[in-house]
Amino acid sequence: MSDQNPNPYAADGDPDGNYQWGPVPGYGYPQQPPTLPGMPMPYTGPPAGFAPAPLMSIGDITVMTDSIVTPSGTMPLKGAVWTVTDMSRTEERMPTAAVVLAIVFFVFCLLGLLFLLMKEKVTTGYVQVTVTSGGRHHSTVVPALGPHTLHMVMGQVNYARSLSA
Repeated sequence: MSDQNPNPYAADGDPDGNYQWGPVPGYGYPQQPPTLPGMPMPYTGPPAGFAPAPLMSIGDITVMTDSIVTPSGTMPLKGAVWTVTDMSRTEERMPTAAVVLAIVFFVFCLLGLLFLLMKEKVTTGYVQVTVTSGGRHHSTVVPALGPHTLHMVMGQVNYARSLSA
């Protein structure tokens, strides 16, 4: 290159003007840290006071290996009394679509009557779970999504009862 048009990528102090990739270090780019990133000492395990993993939870009641954690506080697991109350109901009713289809197909007598046989089951309500232990009492409700919800909650409570014994 000529002296009038010097190579902008040439190394500083290089009389031949040899190519150097990138800009001069230290201008507009972060520098290499003096030490490599990472922990300054080896891993020694979890910090003190690390809580064990929960075994199960029912609503906002969490069962640990030796305690029951609720929003109202922690209770001992041993000797806990569990109660389940079913406050759900399942209704069997004729859907609106069945009535509309029966009216539309009234010309075909038997086909229209078959639509009146359509039924649907709708479950509403809650399953209430109550736990009492160590002089404390906590109650929670689990929404009933279907007729199977009570059996699912009863299975969880029976497992919690076996842990409490």
